[in-house]
Amino acid sequence: MKVRCADSAKTEDRRRADAGFSLIELMVVIAIIAMLAGAVGFAMFGALDDANVSKAKAEISTFKTALTAYRIAFKKLPSTSDGLDALVNNEKRNFLDLKEVPLDPWNNPYIYTLESDGSFSIVSYGADGTPGGDGINADISSDSLNK
Repeated sequence: MKVRCADSAKTEDRRRADAGFSLIELMVVIAIIAMLAGAVGFAMFGALDDANVSKAKAEISTFKTALTAYRIAFKKLPSTSDGLDALVNNEKRNFLDLKEVPLDPWNNPYIYTLESDGSFSIVSYGADGTPGGDGINADISSDSLNK
């Protein structure tokens, strides 16, 4: 039988007390991690909004280039009723190298309008899909890309 002195019993009790984390310590660490994850998530959603706006601008720019090529090939622009679909469905060639005209990043169709003076406009109505708005809901137009 082993005999323990009082000092070794205190040392063993201290080791047991120091062996793990308390529930409060774990909760504090989890709360800190949750706050950091929330801050990062909030920043990521803002970056996603910016990426969608940039994608819409890039696609509108691509449509403008394709419409220029269409004008050279056919000596005219597609009518408003033909729309951007004329870039992929016509008798000469596919001007977008796609099977169909893509939707904007918010899954709404781009709006193409041929003006009476021969100019055109391509618009995405933003995240809300309605004319007007600001921020992420603001309209993105081919006219505003030149500015």
